Amino acid sequence: RTFTWNLKAPTAQAFQIDFTKMGLRQINPSESCPDKHTFTLEARGNVSIGKYCKKGTIISAQVLNQGRFSLHVPAKQKLQNAKFDVSTGEKIKCEFSCVSVRLFFLTSVDIQYQYGNEWDFQVPAKHKTYVQFSNHMLPQCRKKPALEYQSKRNVNFSLSMTDTKPVQTEGNFSLILRNCEMDRRHKNSPGLNLNFKVSAAKMNSPGWFLMDVMIQKKRPGSECELKMKSVTQEKITVPPGSTTQVSLQDCLPEDLHITARTVIECYQLKDCPKAPVLLTVPVLPDCLPAPLSNVTWTLRSPPHGTVELRSPNGTLRQSLPGQPCNDSIVVKLAEDDGTCLGHFCSQGAIKKVQIHTNMTVTAYSTGNKAQMSPKPVLSAFFREEISGNKEYIFTVSPKKGIPVHVATPGWPGGMKPHSTVSWIVSVPSGMGAHLMFANLSQPKCSKGHASIWVQSLGSQEEMYSRREDEEADSEITVYKSFYLNMSNCLPEKDSFSVVTQITLHKNKNLLLTVILSVVAALLAIFSIVLAVVCVVIRKKKKKLHHQVSIYNPNGTSSWPEPNGIPKSLDDDSHVYATIEDTLVYTHLLRKGEEMGIYGEHDTYQEFTGPPSHHAPPLPNRPPSQGQHMVDNELYHNELYHTERQSEEGHFPDVTGSRELGPRLDPEGGN
Repeated sequence: RTFTWNLKAPTAQAFQIDFTKMGLRQINPSESCPDKHTFTLEARGNVSIGKYCKKGTIISAQVLNQGRFSLHVPAKQKLQNAKFDVSTGEKIKCEFSCVSVRLFFLTSVDIQYQYGNEWDFQVPAKHKTYVQFSNHMLPQCRKKPALEYQSKRNVNFSLSMTDTKPVQTEGNFSLILRNCEMDRRHKNSPGLNLNFKVSAAKMNSPGWFLMDVMIQKKRPGSECELKMKSVTQEKITVPPGSTTQVSLQDCLPEDLHITARTVIECYQLKDCPKAPVLLTVPVLPDCLPAPLSNVTWTLRSPPHGTVELRSPNGTLRQSLPGQPCNDSIVVKLAEDDGTCLGHFCSQGAIKKVQIHTNMTVTAYSTGNKAQMSPKPVLSAFFREEISGNKEYIFTVSPKKGIPVHVATPGWPGGMKPHSTVSWIVSVPSGMGAHLMFANLSQPKCSKGHASIWVQSLGSQEEMYSRREDEEADSEITVYKSFYLNMSNCLPEKDSFSVVTQITLHKNKNLLLTVILSVVAALLAIFSIVLAVVCVVIRKKKKKLHHQVSIYNPNGTSSWPEPNGIPKSLDDDSHVYATIEDTLVYTHLLRKGEEMGIYGEHDTYQEFTGPPSHHAPPLPNRPPSQGQHMVDNELYHNELYHTERQSEEGHFPDVTGSRELGPRLDPEGGN
């Protein structure tokens, strides 16, 4: 049965059909609707606008002047109530019809049309739309057909139907297709045919962000049957936004392996989103008997771009033997060619990971039957290219006393030939980082070297380096932030891999330096104080009277009393600090010269007998007084001998000098 409504509006006006209550979705001419209720819309001259089913995103259509709207129901099919409103619309600019489409989150609509048309798309707030052309057919034209994009913000540009890259748009927009002037000489030329898909997603979903769901049997011999469109298959792939009929019969959770996959790509860095892209585990329909096993995001950065990954929980840590992850979700990072960088989970010391090449992020559950919760796993950023020749850079911020273990990409299988990795390690002031290279596997290189070197952050200073053909310490301590760099050669035999343990501790050398500095400062202060005390003492000594010995040729020699020279001495007594022999015995020489015994240059003469004239005898002195005068026994004996000779008339040689009493320091000290 077919129900048809012939609709006609006044000249130059359009009639409008409102499908808001039921919504339509366009299908291919060869398809049929699930409820067997098929709608068709035609413009004047029996020009088909499209074939539709219920429960879609198309909310209205406008047809210029006149047209036809039909509902087809197979025989013996119960007719369902389907209401729509018809009204007279305003004058439209399109050649035949205008179709209004309201998009919803993560929904898509397929549009096919053979003639000129216009589609108006209503986009929810904070959403982007992605338009992708799948196939088209062009007639023999005098000029090519035109496809235009118009937004409500007066952004207009032309589109190419041959472009395979999706078009990203924001806000409400319209697509206008203008047919060409056909060449009448080619009567059998096909008409204009264009097929494109429009999808909507939140603003933080860049590029072509669509997720495929794959359902696969684990046990081929089980009774579980997978059917798609009534065809039994071992593996089913459900495209995003698809309404393909899938049947799962007699399937237990352990019989199925369900995965999801999507591609996030950015073609030019200026067009990449500035906000982070959240890699979130999708929600599967409740009708599926098994949980999601894993989900994979393929990240494709633009040329000269870098993908940067961060944990929404703050930090990451690498899962290694002895340090397994206890989280319910573990993330595997790999290059686009399958080279594994490592497995990671949250709550560690790795703040971010930067990768120069295209990569994949796979999240999987650690338990066999555990359900991955629909939450963000990582935050992805599209950045500028990494400086230098490093494919991977890890930024690490260790905590005091907690060892951090990091392994080379591909561990334990070894790094790729000629690849380079770098860890940027932050060391706070007053701390030191102890590095220990464990599980070190060195290759035999046919070209280049497998190298490890530690470089100070912000300078070219190398604090440690070693190659596969060199012996070096397996431990090092660094007292400032640094780069830990590793590069592989072209191995001839074996592979290059290493696990590095980084432990942060207090800087003991700094503590020793502080102690030595304090001791040096105290010694300097003590030296200054000691010098001041010495100067004060020296000044006081200069103010004191110096003790001198007194020689009296007519009496006894004595020490000064505490209050100065004794009052009993004569005023003509002589005081000397140092007394030469010539001064001591001057009176004897003078008397000897008067007696004719000594001359001006006489020297010692042998004793030949008593002289013709006797000198007056010297007074007797106790030996003890002579001992107070001299400071050695030898001189005392000489003086005693001289006195005896003087008494007997013999005189010694007195041309030499002697010191009597204590010697006085020229600076005033004794």
